[in-house]
Amino acid sequence: MMAYREDLQQTLHKLIAEHRQLDQTISSLRETPCGDQFLITRLKKRKLLLKDTIERLNSQLIPDLNA
Repeated sequence: MMAYREDLQQTLHKLIAEHRQLDQTISSLRETPCGDQFLITRLKKRKLLLKDTIERLNSQLIPDLNA
């Protein structure tokens, strides 16, 4: 069980790093005068998918508590 949790945490850290990198890339592309809008849209969709995956993994790491 502990190895599974560690794997989830490692995956989570990788996804967070990729999300951050995408954010920086999107910001850079927006600043350029002829930024590729199609590319920006694709990157934003990828970023949103990463955000959803990060939230799902975070919820798996939180233990279920019986109320």
